[in-house]
Amino acid sequence: MSGEGTGYDAARIEVLEGREAIRRRPGMYVGSTGERGLHQLVFEVVGRAVNQFLAGRCGSVDVTLTPDGGVRVADDGPGWCPLEAAEDTGGPDLEALLTSLCTESEPIGRHIAAVGPFGVGLFVANALSSRLTAEVRGEGARRVHEYARGVAVTPPAVVEPATGNGTTIAFRPDTEIFGTARCSFPVLAERFRQVAFLNRGLRISLTDERPAGEARAVLYRFPDGVRDFVAALDAEAGAALHPDVIGFEREDPRMAGTMEVALLWNDSRAERIRGFANSLATPQGGTHVDGFRDGVAAAVTTYARERGLLAAADPDLHAERVGVGLTAVVAVKLDRLEFLGATRGLLGNADVRVCVGEAVQEYLGNWFGGRPERAAEVVGRIVRGVQQQD
Repeated sequence: MSGEGTGYDAARIEVLEGREAIRRRPGMYVGSTGERGLHQLVFEVVGRAVNQFLAGRCGSVDVTLTPDGGVRVADDGPGWCPLEAAEDTGGPDLEALLTSLCTESEPIGRHIAAVGPFGVGLFVANALSSRLTAEVRGEGARRVHEYARGVAVTPPAVVEPATGNGTTIAFRPDTEIFGTARCSFPVLAERFRQVAFLNRGLRISLTDERPAGEARAVLYRFPDGVRDFVAALDAEAGAALHPDVIGFEREDPRMAGTMEVALLWNDSRAERIRGFANSLATPQGGTHVDGFRDGVAAAVTTYARERGLLAAADPDLHAERVGVGLTAVVAVKLDRLEFLGATRGLLGNADVRVCVGEAVQEYLGNWFGGRPERAAEVVGRIVRGVQQQD
C-alpha cells in the first residue's frame, strides 16, 4: 500500500526521545500505568541502592511509603550517587543518572541486582514523578537535587553542613500518569524479602506510613542467604522440616559468574524449585534449573548404583523425576544474562547448565558420602517413587 493512497509518509513520522518519550508512552518503560508500573518505579530506585551493597559501599536500604503517596528510599553508603563522577568507579554522576538513559559507565553483570523486571534506571522514575528530590550526605555536607516531572527545579547545590553518610531519593509518582493507583505493601514486602534472601547480609526494610494510626513495617536480613530461603519455603509449605539444609556457593569462570544453591528433602511428595538470575525470578526455569536437576539426578543415580538400589539393567534416573520431597533455590549471578523468548522468565545461558550440573553432582555426592544413613533414606525414597511411577 503506497504512502499516497493512505495519506501517510515519512514526514508524518513522529520521533520521541528522552523525557517526552517516557511520559507519552510510560507503559513501554514500566509495564503499565497502574500498580505494576508504580512498583517498577520503586524497584528502579531500590535497585540502585542494592547495587551499592553488592559493591560493598552500603549495608542497609530503608524504603518508606509516605502519607502523600510518595516513596522514600535511603541507604547508608558514602554517597553512592555523587554530584561529580566518582573517580574510583568511573560511574556517571547523579545528575546524569536522573536526566538521561545512561548505562555505559554503570556497573554491569553479576554486580547488578535486577530488583524489577525492566531495569530502565533512575531517569524513568524521575520523568514519571511529579516531584523527585535526591539528597546525598557525605564529606560533611548535604547536597540536594530537585526535579519536577524530570526537569530540574534548581541547579544541584550544597544546602547545609551534615553529619554521616547516605543517599536518600524521595519521589511522588505523577497522578497524571498513574491516576489513583497505590503501591501494595504486601507485594513490595515480598519482593524485598526475596532480594534479601538472594543477597546475603543485606538489611532492607519497608515502612508504610499511609494507614491511619500506627505504621506497619518489616525488616529483612538473612545471614545464610539462600539456605535461609529454602528453610523458609519449606516452613511455609507446612512440610516436616529436616535440619539438613544443603547449600554451597561457587564461582565458575566458564559461565562468567557465580552460583548459590540450597536444597533439602522433606517428607512430602511435592517438589518446590525456585530459580533466580541476578536476583530476578525466572518462573519458567532455564539452564540454571536444568543444570540443577541434571546434577541431582546424576548424584542420586550414582549413589543408588553403588548401594545396589538400582540394578545394572535399570536406566539412569531421569532429571525430571528425582524431585520427590525436594525444596531448592538455584541462584546465579552472571556477567552477561541471556534470556529466551520475549520475557525474562527463562534463562538461556548454555554454559550455565553444565557448570551448575557438575557442581551440584560433586557437592551432593560428597554430602551423600558423609551421611550414609540420611543418604540411604533420601535416595531409597526417590528410587521407590520412580519405580512406582513406572
